[in-house]
Amino acid sequence: MLKILLPTFMLLPTITLCKPKQLWSTMSINTFGIALLSMQWFKPSQELTMSFSNYYMSIDYISAPLLTLSCWLTPLTILASQNHLITEPIPRKQTFTFIIILLQISLVLAFSATELIMFFIMFEATLIPTLAIITRWGNQMERLNAGTYFLFYTLIGSLPLLIALLSLQNQIGTLSTHMIQLNQPTMSNTWAHTTWWFALLTAFMIKMPLYGLHLWLPKAHVEAPIAGSMILAAVLLKLGGYGIIRIMPTLNPLSKTLSYPFMVLALWGVIMTGSICLRQTDLKSLIAYSSVSHMGLVIAATLTQTQWAYTGAITLMIAHGLTSSMLFCLANTNYERTHSRTLLLARNMQLLYPLMSLWWLLASLANMAIPPTINLMGELTIITSLFNWSNITILMTGSGTIITATYTLYMLSTTQWGGTPSYIKTMPPTHTREHLLMILHILPMTLLVMKPELIWGTFC
Repeated sequence: MLKILLPTFMLLPTITLCKPKQLWSTMSINTFGIALLSMQWFKPSQELTMSFSNYYMSIDYISAPLLTLSCWLTPLTILASQNHLITEPIPRKQTFTFIIILLQISLVLAFSATELIMFFIMFEATLIPTLAIITRWGNQMERLNAGTYFLFYTLIGSLPLLIALLSLQNQIGTLSTHMIQLNQPTMSNTWAHTTWWFALLTAFMIKMPLYGLHLWLPKAHVEAPIAGSMILAAVLLKLGGYGIIRIMPTLNPLSKTLSYPFMVLALWGVIMTGSICLRQTDLKSLIAYSSVSHMGLVIAATLTQTQWAYTGAITLMIAHGLTSSMLFCLANTNYERTHSRTLLLARNMQLLYPLMSLWWLLASLANMAIPPTINLMGELTIITSLFNWSNITILMTGSGTIITATYTLYMLSTTQWGGTPSYIKTMPPTHTREHLLMILHILPMTLLVMKPELIWGTFC
């Protein structure tokens, strides 16, 4: 663990010490080196026991894939943001990079925490850098409104979580996840325990987000710069899923009855947000609602608490992290050239950018969960586990899958085909940096197809 954390901390003084002209290249090389080093975290995913760094931090087969994803996304966000920050003065570029590195440190500490209170602190610590990225480097004035939504939704869910964790500490004397599994609290079906159950899960449901608690997400995505959208979709939403997986063992036996409202909302949300995507005219908003739909499947899977469901949930979280991040990068390349997120104003891109059209096709196929992608493995495993839990769920998950394919094809056909808008006279060419960015999204997805057990999230 320290092999990754120490070099990451060392990047903070490096930002100010390196020459201004070499800022992007230095940060890209160093963060990419840390990302490659983080691949060694996949080793614990092949072992049954946790790999401890110290009493407060450890890695196991659940956290290892998410930790590696967090490290992998950092160099990609730096690569993707270079054009967005090209007119900014050097101090602002340094501040931006500093915030991205701080966010990576917070995520690594959150995913590796063994104490629930440390996890809570790091869970909340990710809020500040993300809020700074959205409100300072966003594109429109609405970014302040989006930042307010993001802040208040997160904090409203976090206060009950803090009270519930302190109550748990008072009850059993520890908040270590290992000790809680050995000494699980006994809960009866009383109003106090029911309220405590909802308090523990609400913050994670908002973070995922659950349909009905999701209004902050499309606003945050639409107004955030490319780095904010990538990190938010790829990693920050996964904090919610990871929190649910860690906290669920403490909530039995109440979960068997109390999880029904969340299950219904999650599965209904898969259909509803998919239907909303079919009516979207804003490209980033469409991809954001698509994230809510996919995370609905993850929430439903984690609440069933079966081995298959956990495998599907973690696999889909990793697959969605890479796919949605790539889709946001592609949407950003369109925005940088047409200066509009409206679907109808960026048509016939296949004729103008044939190679970029290939990346659009691959990202869309992955979003639709076409074989042999890891998205398919995650969705099939979740659908199977939910069908075993209740046969009627196949109606909602099946409908959700069909709607997902429909809106993804709608997005692909609208951006890549049709008549070229008359206002487009000249278009700048694509850059090698952008194609490298797409390759670095596709490459891990392709490699994981060959060895998916690395991200199964279960002992294999």
